[in-house]
Amino acid sequence: MPYNKLNEEEKYVILNKGTERSFTGKFWDHHDEGMYTCRQCNAELFPSNTKFDSGTGWPSFDDAVDGAVTEVPDADGRRIEIVCTNCGGHLGHVFKGEGMTEKSTRHCVNSISLDFVAKA
Repeated sequence: MPYNKLNEEEKYVILNKGTERSFTGKFWDHHDEGMYTCRQCNAELFPSNTKFDSGTGWPSFDDAVDGAVTEVPDADGRRIEIVCTNCGGHLGHVFKGEGMTEKSTRHCVNSISLDFVAKA
């Protein structure tokens, strides 16, 4: 299946592992019910009921669809990158042990790496 066409800003983040500025993405303060999907390949990634307000300015989720997100150590070894398992597109980073939710996991995701399908 062909991937969605990406603009230059989307390519910078999704393909080149860039980061959008905090509090600027379309989903950081988004609260509709539905499913967050990969902007590049449309794979289902994060159910809306796993989203929480971390105060960081990026969409944050304490869980993902089983098998949809792959954790990869950053080259510098300091953080864990998260990518779409289906297409390898860069999503953001995962942080564990912060205690922000019961699961103590924060998938910190670039809005630009996501699309959203509202619940019917």
